[in-house]
Amino acid sequence: MDDDRLKRGAAARRRVLGDAYADQSEKSRNAFNTEWRDIIARDPWCDVWTRPHFDDRTRRVLVMGTMIALSRWDEFKMHVRGALTTGGFTADDIKEIIYQQTAYCGVPLGNNAMKYAEEALVEIGRKP
Repeated sequence: MDDDRLKRGAAARRRVLGDAYADQSEKSRNAFNTEWRDIIARDPWCDVWTRPHFDDRTRRVLVMGTMIALSRWDEFKMHVRGALTTGGFTADDIKEIIYQQTAYCGVPLGNNAMKYAEEALVEIGRKP
């Protein structure tokens, strides 16, 4: 069962964040972080992302909004890149998420979210 959860979680992460991210992440595995990476693959990626209730688009919106609220900018950018490259999101979709979160979390977080979203757009070769 654990091996199945690991495989399903790895597949979900690859689907959501893209092949390039997943491949790079696998290359950075080492003796110190392997167990941690397996925990992440099983817990959020398998046990949450493969549940049937919400589709990937809804989960992406929830994750990006949560990362803004928590000021987790590396994770926010990672999920913005994934949403833009594998999730079918547009720059306007990302802006709407930021606008929504700004209304509830405040302008300083919205400012940072815009900055990091623009960086993600540039990183994937899209004009902000």
